Amino acid sequence: MLRTALRGLLFCLLMAAISGVCRAQSMVLDLPRGSQRAEISQRIGITDITIDYHRPLAKDRKIWGELVPYGAVWRAGANENTTITFSDPVLIEGKPLDKGTYGLHMIPNADEWTVIFSKNATSWGSFTYNQSEDALRVTVKPTAADMHNALTYDFDQLQPDSAVVELEWEKIAVPFKVSVDVHGVVQASLKKQLRNLSQYTWMSWDDAANYLLTEKIALDDALTYANKSIENEDRYDDEMTKSNILTALNRTDEAAAAQKKALDLASPLQLHLFARQLMAEKHNEEAFAIFRENAQKHPNMWFVHTGLARMYSSQGKFDDAAKEMKLAIAAAPDNQNGYLDGLEKQLEAKHDIN
Repeated sequence: MLRTALRGLLFCLLMAAISGVCRAQSMVLDLPRGSQRAEISQRIGITDITIDYHRPLAKDRKIWGELVPYGAVWRAGANENTTITFSDPVLIEGKPLDKGTYGLHMIPNADEWTVIFSKNATSWGSFTYNQSEDALRVTVKPTAADMHNALTYDFDQLQPDSAVVELEWEKIAVPFKVSVDVHGVVQASLKKQLRNLSQYTWMSWDDAANYLLTEKIALDDALTYANKSIENEDRYDDEMTKSNILTALNRTDEAAAAQKKALDLASPLQLHLFARQLMAEKHNEEAFAIFRENAQKHPNMWFVHTGLARMYSSQGKFDDAAKEMKLAIAAAPDNQNGYLDGLEKQLEAKHDIN
C-alpha cells in the first residue's frame, strides 16, 4: 500500500512539473486538461497524414531554452505521445519513412532542431524515449513566427505531391517537408481496388484509365484498363477513352477506329458535347459535320439547335444563328431559358457566342 501511495504521489508531482500548474486530473476519469487534445489531418494525393497531439499554452512563460530545454528530447506537445500517422510510405525531408503511426519527438536548439519519428507511439511524453526505437531522424531549421499562445500543428505549402508540416508555438515555427510518390501510390492502389467489387463496373476501369491518361503515365496499363471497361460495358465513354489513349501512344489508325465506334454508340447529347469539344480545340470542320448530322437525326432536341447556332455564329451568319437559337429556346426546359436568352441577345447584337 505504501509503495502504491508513493507511486501516486510521484505521479502527481510529475504531472504538476509537466504542466506547471495544479489542477484536478485523474488516471481513470475523463476530466478537462490544461493542455487540450487536438487532431489535424491532410491528404496528399490519396495518402492521409494525421497528427494527434495536446496543446500546452505559453501564457507568460519563456518557452524555448527554459520550459522546453535546449538539447533534450521533447515530446513536441503535452501529455501522451504526440503521434503522426501516414497511410502510405512517405519521404521526410527527402528521407524514406514507411507507412504507420510514429511517436513524434523533437530536440530543440537555438539554430537547428532534430525531428524524431519513433516506432514507439504509445508512451507518456518523452520520459521513456529510447533512441534505439527511432525509425527516422531529420534536422531542420526553426524560423520566426507570429505569436501562438497554444502549441499548433499546421500543413502549409501544399502541393499535389507534398506539404510542409509546421509546429508553431510562442514565436517559433519548426517546419519539415513530407513528400509522397503520388503516382506510385495511386497505381498500386488501383491494382488493389480493381480486385474488389469495383472490377464489375465499366466506370471503375474507365476512371482508372483516365487517371493514367491525364497524368501521362503507364499508358499501356491505361489501355488495358480501357479494354477491361469495354469488356464490362461497351459505351461511348470507354471507347472514347480508348481512342484518346491510343492517340497518346501514337497508334493513330487504331485511335480513329475507336473514336468511330465511340461516336456510333454516342447519345445525341454526347455527340453535341463532343462537337463542342472539337470547336474548343479549333477543329471546326469536324465539329460542324457532327452538329449538322446530329440536327438531321434528332431535329426535335433543343440542344442540336444550339449546336447549329454556334456553327453559324462562328461563320459570321448571325441571322441564321439567332433563328436556330429561337428554336432552341422554344424546345428547351425552363431551367435553360435564361442562359439561352442571353445567347440570343448576343446574336441579335452580332456578337459571336463561341
